[in-house]
Amino acid sequence: MERLRHAAGGEPFALETCYLSAEQFAGLQSAPLQKESLFSTLQRDYHVELSYSDGEVDATAADPRTAELLGLPKRAPLLRIRQVIYSTKGAVTLYVLGLYRSDRHNLVIRRYR
Repeated sequence: MERLRHAAGGEPFALETCYLSAEQFAGLQSAPLQKESLFSTLQRDYHVELSYSDGEVDATAADPRTAELLGLPKRAPLLRIRQVIYSTKGAVTLYVLGLYRSDRHNLVIRRYR
């Protein structure tokens, strides 16, 4: 499932591609995700509670299609965030590849020893 995410003012800020089990989440493509949270939909309609994710962040450049969708010049810098998201039962529920406008995002990282 590919989603173009918009800020409150309508400006696109991210392109996310979510990979989910077609068998486990049959009918999800019909859900009104423009107005509802994907995570809330998974919990309400599929009884899946999400617990935690493992993620990786790096930098990349916008390819022509992504640049056009996000309203950026070609090769503009992007943050690429890859996440594996787990349910409370410890099962991998979805994989998300997000391309985020670097001019609209910053990351805050807290580390514990």
